[in-house]
Amino acid sequence: MIRTQIYLTDHQRVELEIMSKTLGKKQSELIREAIDRLIDQTGQSRRESILREAAGIWKNRTDLPDFSSIRSEWDRQ
Repeated sequence: MIRTQIYLTDHQRVELEIMSKTLGKKQSELIREAIDRLIDQTGQSRRESILREAAGIWKNRTDLPDFSSIRSEWDRQ
């Protein structure tokens, strides 16, 4: 692990201390858990954004084969 210093507001420091005592965890552990949750949420949002941007990117292409007819050839009768 890498040591990092952060600045907290008085309110954040007090609430973190209360949570630490209540949960029986070190403040640094709670901070790491919060950062992990933020990373996970941000990563999910980023993935969703990329998928939304990619949706329909081929809709105006005229050089693609007719996928419906190709797919129907695969269907069992």
